Amino acid sequence: MTIIYALDIIGTFAFAISGALVASKKEFDLFGVIIIAFVTAVGGGMLRDVLINAHPINWIGDLNYIWTILAAVVFTFLFKSKIAPLSKTMFLFDTIGIAVFTLLGIQKGLAFELHPFVALVMGMVSAVMGGVVRDVLTNEVPLIFKKEIYASACLMGGIVYLVTNHFGLSEWLQFFATVLTVIIIRLLAVRFHLQLPKIKDDIFGKTT
Repeated sequence: MTIIYALDIIGTFAFAISGALVASKKEFDLFGVIIIAFVTAVGGGMLRDVLINAHPINWIGDLNYIWTILAAVVFTFLFKSKIAPLSKTMFLFDTIGIAVFTLLGIQKGLAFELHPFVALVMGMVSAVMGGVVRDVLTNEVPLIFKKEIYASACLMGGIVYLVTNHFGLSEWLQFFATVLTVIIIRLLAVRFHLQLPKIKDDIFGKTT
């Protein structure tokens, strides 16, 4: 097992827990919790594979993802009262998760000989679209559209990966540079409440 695969499984576990917590807060039943945990954890990678026509789709080709999600749901049911207050720990796992998913998405896009820009988009899709599907299914405005810099951190991390890959740096350096970029941007965004500009006014004055 490579470190990237191990972190992928850890990220899947953390994403599944976050989905299970959201579904539990919405008072979904067990089946609903499993579905929301599932789409949160592997929805982005599944959408990426559908878009690039990659088969087998991520979780179909590796059942470890399914067992990881089910384990996360059981873990959430058993220790919900202990997990919910650990926002900083969950934030760290979430950030590592999106960084690894971004990296894996770009690598898969490049493996399918996509243009680097398209591969970069596939990396972002892998990282954030599971959360978007989760929020839509739970009747929430997707987090990435209204909160701190999130998807943009994935894009910047992806750009770092493409640059380091272009210059032929070692795989380890590519990996750590990508993950570190995403983590630093996310930490700065949360610490200083950084957000992308919102369209409120134009050059002629306030919009109605």
